[in-house]
Amino acid sequence: MQFSIKTSAAESLKTACAVIPVLPGRKLGAAGAALDAALGGSLAAAIAHGDLQPKAGSTLMIYGDPKRVARVLLVSMGEEAQVSEKSYTEAVRGALRHLATLSGSEAVSALHEAEVAGRSSDWRLRTQVTLGREASYRFDRMKSKKEPQPPRPERLALLVERAASAAAEREIAHAVALANGVDLAKDLGNLPGNVCTPAYLADAATRLGNEFKIKVQVLERRQMQALRMGALLAVAQGSEQTPRLIVLQYQGGPAKQAPVALVGKGITFDTGGISLKPAAEMDEMKYDMCGAASVLGTFRAVAEMKLPINLVGVIPAAENMPGGGATRPGDVVTSMSGQTIEILNTDAEGRLVLCDALTYVERFKPAAVIDVATLTGACVIALGHHNTGLFSASDALADELVAAGRESGDRCWRMPLEDEYQDQLKSPFADVANIGGRAGGSITAACFLSRFTKAYDWAHLDIAGTAWRSGAAKGSSGRPVPLLAGFLAARAGSR
Repeated sequence: MQFSIKTSAAESLKTACAVIPVLPGRKLGAAGAALDAALGGSLAAAIAHGDLQPKAGSTLMIYGDPKRVARVLLVSMGEEAQVSEKSYTEAVRGALRHLATLSGSEAVSALHEAEVAGRSSDWRLRTQVTLGREASYRFDRMKSKKEPQPPRPERLALLVERAASAAAEREIAHAVALANGVDLAKDLGNLPGNVCTPAYLADAATRLGNEFKIKVQVLERRQMQALRMGALLAVAQGSEQTPRLIVLQYQGGPAKQAPVALVGKGITFDTGGISLKPAAEMDEMKYDMCGAASVLGTFRAVAEMKLPINLVGVIPAAENMPGGGATRPGDVVTSMSGQTIEILNTDAEGRLVLCDALTYVERFKPAAVIDVATLTGACVIALGHHNTGLFSASDALADELVAAGRESGDRCWRMPLEDEYQDQLKSPFADVANIGGRAGGSITAACFLSRFTKAYDWAHLDIAGTAWRSGAAKGSSGRPVPLLAGFLAARAGSR
């Protein structure tokens, strides 16, 4: 679906379908009232007769003038005195579901004229674009026969006043860029492990760099050995797929501006290694590289938005397999930082690849570092599938990320990171153990990472509960690209 701006007066519209909000109190807004007058009061009459259910997202189709507005889709914004964020998103989704059943090249929406508590008009415009793209996303490239899709409007125009059109155009362009980044992250996450290998991820980064003039460097095993990345290499040594360290640099700000760095876990398939996972749902471990996918998706969104910020991405990519050369429980390895690690569980591999990447990123003298990882099942138990787990010793950085999550709807929740938890990581044979027991598992994982982040402000996002969905709607969510893009836009002063 493509998105555009339309500045025509509502009563002068020519379209296959106009999408009109019905506000609390069963009222029409300015656009709806003007269109109703032009159609002889048919909209108000249908509302008065109770034909539209009051629940937010309910819809009612009214047939109008085939030469001007052929159809009007009335959409309920709910019964609350003030439209909430939840009611607005339900209304947009309800409208999109109904539009998906219609033929016609274009629909025109005025849903954003409904005021939403605590949300700007920009947010209301952006939400229609992002939800529209979410509804139209399909991943069928691995199917030999594509499922036929019903006819639906190819374009959705958003009705705005002429004076606001320039700002609306910018907001829509940013929303489309964000959706493109989310779709890239979804595509990479949804690919099977036999396709999306560490080499494939490196190639995807290279293609992205060529398209958007992002500098991309790919380090291979020999170069990682020279850097003494013993933790990352230990994870990869049981697999025939050789690891990659992918480094991206986007220069949108002044040359002397310290970059923000994103570090994404790129375990392209995680069997657990010698500490083998149960067979049930192991297929979902292709999503263990969603941290890496979200970093690439964020780079795409930032570059397409042309944000005035400097950005570095580091992706440690490897496959965690049980093989004759695989790391054993009890092995001790030396990380790039020089700290030794006793590997008590080879299924706690994400923190091993991340710790070397977090040490590597020091060379860029970053203003802040955010790592993104499907790190712990414990985070799913703690927060479920709605909030990403946020860990940081920096109140300022944590507050920025929480605010970006609220604004984007891609929420995170701050978790504790006290030093008392570090005692669970003590090892009699090395500087630190890679697990700290069942109690507070997501916290001790973050505490492990914190030992490698003393040189800069750092935050950790545990996306194990939010990176993908299971069940009938199984698939990558593209999170936390909206959160990260919103955070970077705010830092760049673009929001």
